[in-house]
Amino acid sequence: MEPEVAKPPVIVVLISGSGSNLQAIIDHVESGEIPARIGAVISNRPNATGLERAKKAGIPAISLDHTKYEQRELFDAKLIRTIDEYQPDLIVLAGFMRILTPDFVRRYEGKLLNIHPSLLPKYPGLNTHQRAIEANDSNHGVTTHFVTADLDSGPNIIQATVPILPQDTADSLAARVQQQEHVIYPITVKWFVQGRIVMSGDAALLDGVQVPQSGLPLESPNTLH
Repeated sequence: MEPEVAKPPVIVVLISGSGSNLQAIIDHVESGEIPARIGAVISNRPNATGLERAKKAGIPAISLDHTKYEQRELFDAKLIRTIDEYQPDLIVLAGFMRILTPDFVRRYEGKLLNIHPSLLPKYPGLNTHQRAIEANDSNHGVTTHFVTADLDSGPNIIQATVPILPQDTADSLAARVQQQEHVIYPITVKWFVQGRIVMSGDAALLDGVQVPQSGLPLESPNTLH
């Protein structure tokens, strides 16, 4: 009798828009860099172009239009049922522009990742690039973190920093930040499916060692692999 081959961890990705971070994760899964399988991509917006990225990669692409639900709790209940069909080991928020209900977060706590375009805890919420420019910050960046019930406040995992240049607009700064998003999110996902990064209370542990509150700094694209 042949030994049973271990099945790769399953990821479900939630999106609302273009899915550029989704594409970065798809690319790393296809190359074998992330040892996992993307079970499904779910969008709350039917016209999200990220759904086309999923279809092109042969991944089930599911639209759940949140405007069809009168209450946030009803939408999240349907979202939970849809996610659970795929029995995921990890749920990745990749530009998912919804505030999740506490019940949703509690159900998946510890296996729910997000990426946020600021150096958290600075600038939770929206318009982070413009807010950083208007505050005359010298640096801005992006953070991967575990998700908790409080908006953009779960334990940080990795942060990448970019300088704010004198000529920067919100758009030009966003473009440079996004380049770093595509570096640190696949690393974070890889660590999770390898069992290296876990959430413990209000902290993230990498290989059993507590990650600094600000997250691990990305000094270069190869530093954290």
